[in-house]
Amino acid sequence: MQLSPTPRLRPIAAAAALALAAAVLPAVPAAADDDLAQVRATLETPPNYDDEAGGNANADDPAIWSHPDDRDGDLVIAPLKEGGLVVYDAAGREIQRFAAPAPPRPGDEPGRFNNVDLIYGFQLGRHKVDLAVVSDRGRDTVRSYVIDPDEAEDHRAPLTDVTDPSAPFVFSSSLDDVNEQATAYGLASWGDSDGGGYVALSRRHTSRLGLVRLVATRAGTITYRHVRDLDLPTSFPVPGGTWTPCEDPGEGPQVEGMVADPEHGVLYAAQEDVGIWRIPLDGAPRLIDKVKEYGVPATYNPDTEECDPSGPDPGVGGEHITADAEGLSIYKQDDGEGYLIASSQGDNTFVVYDREDPTDYIGRFRIAPGTLVDGSEVCDGAMVTSAPIGRFTSGLLVVHDGENTPVAVDENGEVRENTNFKFVDWKDVADPLDLAVTPGDWDPRD
Repeated sequence: MQLSPTPRLRPIAAAAALALAAAVLPAVPAAADDDLAQVRATLETPPNYDDEAGGNANADDPAIWSHPDDRDGDLVIAPLKEGGLVVYDAAGREIQRFAAPAPPRPGDEPGRFNNVDLIYGFQLGRHKVDLAVVSDRGRDTVRSYVIDPDEAEDHRAPLTDVTDPSAPFVFSSSLDDVNEQATAYGLASWGDSDGGGYVALSRRHTSRLGLVRLVATRAGTITYRHVRDLDLPTSFPVPGGTWTPCEDPGEGPQVEGMVADPEHGVLYAAQEDVGIWRIPLDGAPRLIDKVKEYGVPATYNPDTEECDPSGPDPGVGGEHITADAEGLSIYKQDDGEGYLIASSQGDNTFVVYDREDPTDYIGRFRIAPGTLVDGSEVCDGAMVTSAPIGRFTSGLLVVHDGENTPVAVDENGEVRENTNFKFVDWKDVADPLDLAVTPGDWDPRD
């Protein structure tokens, strides 16, 4: 089964949104803290620094590309926000980097690459190619890059930018609108059997999701056309009334982490202060798990620019995810089996659900500090694959680390914001949680 645009993502009126929100599942008891698996990374990528000296590079949600013939040519592709797009080999060494686009006019926002995902077998002219697609939050566009297997195998420069220069804005109506930065944010992509491709995107500071279909041009570039939008709820029924997550003034409960599961015909979306939505091919989205803070009243404090609790906890929150709910990824096995993995950013853990029944909670783990590689904290995104990748013959999990160590300081003694990616052998995750290890069982090109 393939995800397709008809009739998939539809606008939802506010009243309908509240009704479907009431259909959330009851909380499932979480594993005790002593059941939290402690997992350690095998290696990590070089640090990225979010300052002028570091090119304003700030790591986010990665993607793992599987070479068709040679595991030595496998890649990890990752956004660095204003630092652009970086390509690593399977040993974590940087082999290519793209700069984010410059502002089109003085005073405009520059490009800012937020999330990346993959499409295998996209029809571009007479050839089928693999694509990396990126949400440019700064310019409100989707950028597309062809991946060359020969260049990847030789560890040269495997990606080529094929974004059409006239690609439209995803959500904005004008350049001035783009500068308000309610723009393309999270991203998930998938291909179809006809060599086409779709990209689902979230809109920053809102609950809106948009769907676009990629279109190849005669010039050999890639643009896209808008298909439809979906508005997730912004308020939710709780005992004794309605709960609206506290946000900065003028902002709503946004989505960033997303992942498509075309074999099951669904898209998963993590609404940061709410929980994880399962959006099926037909029918209404369903909230399959909630953050622990769900339903807790809070009020924005302009002095501290924080949300302060303003009432008792009604006890309707989830048991597994501490807000924010962030990156989502799927460990895919043959015949639709596997696991959905979510980043629980607020407590630096990852939550595992059954892929076939994502209401079935399996367990939690943490990427803990090791002897040579530190752990992962404040994780925005992750990707897992069951395919053998480089030396990782049992599969690979790559996670963002929002607080990389050792700490680095600038010439003024100020701590530099330091982020990177950790590479984790899937077997090291699977063993303590009694999960499957099935390398080669699933092929991304099938």
